[in-house]
Amino acid sequence: MGRTTRRRSKLANRAIISTVALILGGGGLVAVNVTASAGEGRSDQGQPRNLNAGQQVSTIDCPEVANGLPREMPGQARAEVDRELAAMDTQITDAYQRFAERRDQVQRDPQLADKEILSPLQDDRQQSIDRIVTAIDRSGARPQGMESMASCTLRADDSGDDGDNDDDDSDENNNPVKGKGKGNGNNGNGNGPGSGNGNGNGNGQGSGQGGNGPVRSDFVDIKSIRPNVQKAQQRQGASRGTFTSSCGVNANGLFNSDNVIVAPGVSNGAHHMHDYIGNQANNAFASNDSLARGRTTCSNRGDKSTYYWPVLRVQNGRDETDANAPGGGEDQNVGEIQTPTQVSLTFVGSPVGKVTAMPRFLRIITGDAKAFANGPGNANASWSCTGFEERQLKDKYPICPRGSQVVRTFKFQSCWDGRNTDSANHRTHVAFADRNGRCGKGFRAIPQLVQRVVYKVPPGPGFAVDSFPEQLHKPVTDHGDFINVFDRQVMNRMVSCINSGDRCR
Repeated sequence: MGRTTRRRSKLANRAIISTVALILGGGGLVAVNVTASAGEGRSDQGQPRNLNAGQQVSTIDCPEVANGLPREMPGQARAEVDRELAAMDTQITDAYQRFAERRDQVQRDPQLADKEILSPLQDDRQQSIDRIVTAIDRSGARPQGMESMASCTLRADDSGDDGDNDDDDSDENNNPVKGKGKGNGNNGNGNGPGSGNGNGNGNGQGSGQGGNGPVRSDFVDIKSIRPNVQKAQQRQGASRGTFTSSCGVNANGLFNSDNVIVAPGVSNGAHHMHDYIGNQANNAFASNDSLARGRTTCSNRGDKSTYYWPVLRVQNGRDETDANAPGGGEDQNVGEIQTPTQVSLTFVGSPVGKVTAMPRFLRIITGDAKAFANGPGNANASWSCTGFEERQLKDKYPICPRGSQVVRTFKFQSCWDGRNTDSANHRTHVAFADRNGRCGKGFRAIPQLVQRVVYKVPPGPGFAVDSFPEQLHKPVTDHGDFINVFDRQVMNRMVSCINSGDRCR
């Protein structure tokens, strides 16, 4: 898909009451009464789960095939492997759409799920995996064990939303949090987070985003969370400086649902919309050369890097310009896209030593867009509120007190393998430092990008990030992407500033 741009009204003109019933989409998520596995790693260990009639499930859970790729993959296979991985994302999206359309029938007839959803999906995935294995085998060692990753399961949302009408929830510290209510049990017109427009089946659980999340238990009162931020102690020789790049807030409204890192050459490879700041040439077909030639929104013209993340939407019943487009309404991402009030991009040093320059065109992804299915191992984005940023959440959206704004924080990997600008799964060439701030063997410290994005949204649980449809707009799926396109001179200045303890921009 090509880029999408639009001008948006000022936030003040978009202030709405977050409990307005969402006009878009179908009924809410089904109630949960089977064990879910998010937070426990993969829920699929070979075979699909056997469902009993009446068990209620809410999404499709598939293994992340990219995690089964060999660490060293032949360059000749890379393009074909990337295309097949993107095709598998589309296969899951299509299967989820079929499931969502027939959810009630699946609850009554578990065999229907296997026959018309899971078995066809497994066949498609198996063919893609076979093509991946063959592509790698042509010029490298044949990968082993990937065939077992074809099977998927149906699973329940782990939110604990059991369809009752009490308004109380507990947060992750077992502190009580007052809920915002659900649907009325008649037509599903709830007043919970991004309320769904029901279909008469009583599933009015306030699940917005076109009926596939979030649910009210995805939100927690930030004041109920104890301070939990810990920082590595800075040692003698630490690189204490900072370098700040100012690149705006995407006020010009540059969006697309591509992902040039994960799905190069594939339109709508992300199946959700991204905000872009920095480099303006970023789409699925961008090359290193086109990024180097691209315009930038950064005030320092030596920074043509690209910074992007899933858009945040308020479920207020208003159609967005992408309501009928891939990545938007076609992929069950609905609601009004919010412009951040502030975006800060700060590069910091190592608490234990000096940093070295990043290579140009280094690609880094922080967080996991599929963490709801994959488990939290790679989840990394944090949620908080202004005035409460010593309290960070990874698997809940914050309910901020009046006058406080929602904050998303992305800390990127700060250790590099010294050789590669990318890797087969887009992760193994970079790593996080350990709890003491040290990089692992074979890795060297580089400037760490800390990205902070702030939004003024209506009070209460009425917002969510875009996601793959089957990831149900869970906060744990939040993620950020970065491609380093700094001029060499500016990168060297950044390193010098950080290592000498200066504050530069």
